[in-house]
Amino acid sequence: MASLDTFGAKTQLRVGDASYEIFKIDKVDGHERLPYSLKILLENLLRTEDGANITADHIEQLGGWDPTADPSVEIQFTPARVLMQDFTGVPCVVDLATMREAVRELGGDATKVNPLAPAELVIDHSVIADLFGREDAFARNVELEYERNKERYQFLRWGQTAFNEFKVVPPGTGIVHQVNIEYLARTIMERGGQAYPDTVVGTDSHTTMVNGLGVLGWGVGGIEAEAAMLGQPVSMLIPRVVGFKLSGEMPAGTTATDLVLTITEMLRKHGVVGKFVEFYGPGVSAVPLANRATIGNMSPEYGSTVAIFPIDAETIRYLELTGRDAAQVALVEAYAKEQGLWHDPEAEPAYSERLELDLGTIEPSLAGPKRPQDRVPLGAAKTLFRSALTDYVADDSVGERDLKPGVAREQLPVGANGPADEASAESFPASDPPANQFSDPADEPRDLETAAVGAGGRASNPVRVTGADGVEYELDHGAVVIAAITSCTNTSNPQVMIGAALLARNAVEKGLTRKPWVKTTLAPGSKVVMDYYERAGLTPYLDKLGFNLVGYGCTTCIGNSGPLPEEVSAAVNEHDLSVVSVLSGNRNFEGRINPDVKMNYLASPPLVVAYALAGTMDIDLANEPIGEDSEGNPVFLREIWPNSAEIQDVIAQAIGATGFSAAYADVFAGDERWQSLPTPTGDTFAWADDSTYVRKPPYFEGMQPEPSPVVDISGARVLAKLGDSVTTDHISPAGSIKADSPAGAYLAEHGVPRHEFNSYGSRRGNHEVMIRGTFANIRLRNQLVPGVEGGFTVNHLTGEQTSIYDASMAYQEAGIPLVILAGKEYGSGSSRDWAAKGTMLLGVRAVIAESYERIHRSNLIGMGVLPLQFPVDVTAESLGLTGTEMFTITGVTALNDGDTPRTVTVTTDTGVEFEAVVRIDTPGEADYYRHGGILQYVLRRMIAN
Repeated sequence: MASLDTFGAKTQLRVGDASYEIFKIDKVDGHERLPYSLKILLENLLRTEDGANITADHIEQLGGWDPTADPSVEIQFTPARVLMQDFTGVPCVVDLATMREAVRELGGDATKVNPLAPAELVIDHSVIADLFGREDAFARNVELEYERNKERYQFLRWGQTAFNEFKVVPPGTGIVHQVNIEYLARTIMERGGQAYPDTVVGTDSHTTMVNGLGVLGWGVGGIEAEAAMLGQPVSMLIPRVVGFKLSGEMPAGTTATDLVLTITEMLRKHGVVGKFVEFYGPGVSAVPLANRATIGNMSPEYGSTVAIFPIDAETIRYLELTGRDAAQVALVEAYAKEQGLWHDPEAEPAYSERLELDLGTIEPSLAGPKRPQDRVPLGAAKTLFRSALTDYVADDSVGERDLKPGVAREQLPVGANGPADEASAESFPASDPPANQFSDPADEPRDLETAAVGAGGRASNPVRVTGADGVEYELDHGAVVIAAITSCTNTSNPQVMIGAALLARNAVEKGLTRKPWVKTTLAPGSKVVMDYYERAGLTPYLDKLGFNLVGYGCTTCIGNSGPLPEEVSAAVNEHDLSVVSVLSGNRNFEGRINPDVKMNYLASPPLVVAYALAGTMDIDLANEPIGEDSEGNPVFLREIWPNSAEIQDVIAQAIGATGFSAAYADVFAGDERWQSLPTPTGDTFAWADDSTYVRKPPYFEGMQPEPSPVVDISGARVLAKLGDSVTTDHISPAGSIKADSPAGAYLAEHGVPRHEFNSYGSRRGNHEVMIRGTFANIRLRNQLVPGVEGGFTVNHLTGEQTSIYDASMAYQEAGIPLVILAGKEYGSGSSRDWAAKGTMLLGVRAVIAESYERIHRSNLIGMGVLPLQFPVDVTAESLGLTGTEMFTITGVTALNDGDTPRTVTVTTDTGVEFEAVVRIDTPGEADYYRHGGILQYVLRRMIAN
């Protein structure tokens, strides 16, 4: 759609021999004081001004942004492209495939249904680190991945060939966010003769990694992603923007992980939920692009919507390094400078709040044992581990002796349990790293060798275990049983990846080995990593320590760590040991990494290797030996820690544009296994009647070319009466599928054996499974069944307690509409599409809540569910509502006249009456609701065109 261009911003930008249409933001008063991120939004509004959803008033309000005000102005942001991973992307493609059939049934051309914005999906969430520590681990894990996910992959392969503007990066290629920064991201888009900032929404919260490249983008739910794919804007409030000023340079011996854990701690403490964070100042130029990406990646962990760096010379250097086309690189620089988007180290834009960090104060760190924001200085890691252990170990299993989390009986690894050695007081070489980077803070007690219960402890009898190779060892609390170099956060960063490999080389040359109880895995974010490892000759050293390649994908960080060795798992569970994982990831929540592991620590890749050598968290890596060399002499971490100069030398020699160009030369083609998948053909998908993974959803059944008039809701019953802060995690299906659940019963009825149930995430393309898992969270508290937790309710037709799914089916069979009653902040949490899709498919016509999380409210409208709000200071309780009433909602029909009523009247059969506020907040949302949902709205527009 052409912009109305009220401000006369349209002009031409010439770069070399090419000319591009652009919209100059300097035509709007106030532009010069705006933060970088808001300048991008301002250009977006100028280019998409349509006089209805995006008006001149919206543009003026953004130009006149008050940094001190609370967000109140809602705007419609139109992202340039959409990024998906396979778990969350499958439902989006399912919906597109279903739209094609609906168009054909209505007499239209099915091939016209395509994403209107570029949409790219990277398959990276399905590989599991089942096998490790062996040469064939990668090949076997990929083979198992295909066996488990064949149906889903066949469907995505069909979509790759059927849809225009939709591309799939096949399995075994890389992690979505690293592939994004290394290849997919444009920084400045060129499309249809226009040039404009690359902006993106992604169906994964860590989409923010691309913020490091100057690209504005964040994670959204599937419904928002589908809307963006189909050319619809995303509703948002103009946010508060936190300016984070950087100065100085990081000390030698510190890593991007240390930096990001410090920033995470600072921003969590400050409070940035729902805000934009923007980095500026003279220190920005000292932060390599890979480190910027690491910081952006962690945005969800400190709660901000984005954490963005502006475009500068480092951005250009990275684009050249990763093999971007020379004309594209030239466009990025020219456009950024023309539009005032090029970073000025001396500039002080207007910000809502400000923080500052001297990079010279960064110290080696971890985070844990259960939250990313709980930073642990490396020098205090042993002390704080012992303190945290008391939260995981019962008093009767704790003694006063020193911990011995793992002792190989054929030799005693000094670093695992021995006392501190006086020689450990030696410092690092003066140049790298400084001695104080690996020493205890002065206020931390050092005499912990006889620590009592209050400072941690040990199992009363360490557990003897015999490994599969016959080696006998002892396990105790604190044993590191998983050491994983994994996740998008760090595996994109050559400094830490080369650092880990050099540490492995130095350890091997000293005769060190990993402890036999440690599961070691290497899952890089892209093939480029293994390319530069091979070029540098470092792969054999990682293999020697058990860090063999296990896959290119999100493994341990999302819980795809695979099982522990049977003997380790048995010992841990039989004796209730509090064992540890150390991973270079971004999330370490309880129960996320592995069901056998209670304590999880985030660390840089070099420290992951170090803890694999030590085999325990109960070690002071600054002052205790990490192990013994081949002659029995103690080896300290500082002796094998690589120096910064060597890391940079290896990077310079092994990493170049040719490596990136080769890795991405034919990235969408896939390997022989992908290409040989039996794949349906045709413009529409051939749904398999017996599939339990991918099924045609009912969204368009009976749909007519014109929408039916909106009708009032009469005789509705309450499916659930909920309290405050009910999140999308309570509503949306997630996790494993239990055998005694409605979803488990469905799979069993369809011949799926229990061990093949898989997860709700893997079956997101089957609405039958997902409906049965909606409102089924084991911690949901439905006030219709007091004292009961889980997905239960009362079927008012019979008076019996039953599952929410079974009650819904009974109501729908009887033709009875349903409502949900809720308290404050309904739908907070991750913006999950199935929280809204499942609600609609359960027959819910309206939700009446005290307040909403913005995205879930919008998603409900996108699925044709009416969001209503109790009047101010009025609640279900103050009205005496119990949830047993019948509800009638009148005044909704006013929408048929083209207007959105401010309120509608809600009455019950018990005589309660009140005016509920209609939370349809924009003209676009009203259009969606009139059509029964956003997909129906877009479909009818396609047919009309």
